[in-house]
Amino acid sequence: MIKTYFYNHSERRMEHDVDLDRMHTFLKSPEDLLWIDLYDVGNDELQYIAKLFDFHPLTIEDCLHVSPRAKVDQYDGYWFFVLHALRYNEESEEEVTTLELNVFLGPNYLVTIHKTPMPTIGRIAAACHRSIEYMNKGPDYLLYCIVDGITDEYFPILERISVRIDELEDEIYEHDDVEEITEEFLAIKRTLILIRRVILPQRWVFKDVNGRWTFPIREENIPFYTDLIDHLERIVDATETNRDLVNRALETYNSIINARTQEIMRVLTIISTIMLPLTFVTGVFGMNVTFPFIREGSLWPFFVIVFFMAAVAGCMLYAFKKRRWL
Repeated sequence: MIKTYFYNHSERRMEHDVDLDRMHTFLKSPEDLLWIDLYDVGNDELQYIAKLFDFHPLTIEDCLHVSPRAKVDQYDGYWFFVLHALRYNEESEEEVTTLELNVFLGPNYLVTIHKTPMPTIGRIAAACHRSIEYMNKGPDYLLYCIVDGITDEYFPILERISVRIDELEDEIYEHDDVEEITEEFLAIKRTLILIRRVILPQRWVFKDVNGRWTFPIREENIPFYTDLIDHLERIVDATETNRDLVNRALETYNSIINARTQEIMRVLTIISTIMLPLTFVTGVFGMNVTFPFIREGSLWPFFVIVFFMAAVAGCMLYAFKKRRWL
């Protein structure tokens, strides 16, 4: 599906679903802006757009294949971006999935390509039917609005992850299912690693290095990108903080498990130590031989042996208690 939005600066009005065969007339004025949004398109539609704008074949190849890393490349007269949004589903086997967005930024046009629906683009596209607020400040501002919307979707994900970490920290002291807790921790760690792998390259795409941007930005739009970088930095910091919290919680949980295991082993060792001499006594007096001073049929040796075994066990318990082993 190909959707088009054209902003006519001289008349200050929007046009929709314009005829792309007249594209060169739309791009005559540098103040006008043409936005082409391609959703779930195949190779034929991409080749059609590439022919209209003379896009490099390598960029079209990147659009057809999934690229795991955000980037920006400069070509003759335009910039090509690979960006990523995130979708979070706690009940799914894969909690976080990435949605790729390819963007072509030109002097007075913007082309966005994505295979799956993106709420941010849908919201901006719907607003473009009603007003010119997203289209009257240049293509770099429209790009900012899209990326800022995608970036804002990261914060609820990180907040939910933070809540899950707090819940797990409460559960580790009372939950006995080691495997379930460990899987929860590992799932959160995988999610944070994925977010970090996505957001770090995306931050460098829009990073201001010594006052130099990786692509041209109008002077009046620089504050917007400065704010965008601040949001990206906050996401990186939150990701690092959550990762540290998960590692520390996992270390605490492992310490608790080790302490419980040591306690169990201590109790079992004490029981085994007490049973060892008792087993020896019963083994000795249980031999099928005649013992001296014991008359056949007499019961008092049995009570003597039981009393002796109880005394041994009592003395051992007293010694363990005195040494604070119990």
